[in-house]
Amino acid sequence: MTVTGIITAIVVGLIIGALARLVLPGRQNISILLTIIVGIVAALIGTALARGLGVADTNGFDWIELVFQVVVAAIGVSIVGSLRGRRR
Repeated sequence: MTVTGIITAIVVGLIIGALARLVLPGRQNISILLTIIVGIVAALIGTALARGLGVADTNGFDWIELVFQVVVAAIGVSIVGSLRGRRR
């Protein structure tokens, strides 16, 4: 993976993680760093799911792939938030 790919993954992870936090109701007790990490992982998993279902490459912007990524990120933020909440 190139430096550009890593920077792109971080930016996409930040955006996907932020969108996931906006979708979830209430307050999430996780740091922005964990949000970015969950967002990066969710972006990769969401892309894999979209490709597996054959909807990753569409004309124009890939809205369906973005929805997959945000849903996976919302699930990830919710799980990480609940795990972090139990520790405190």
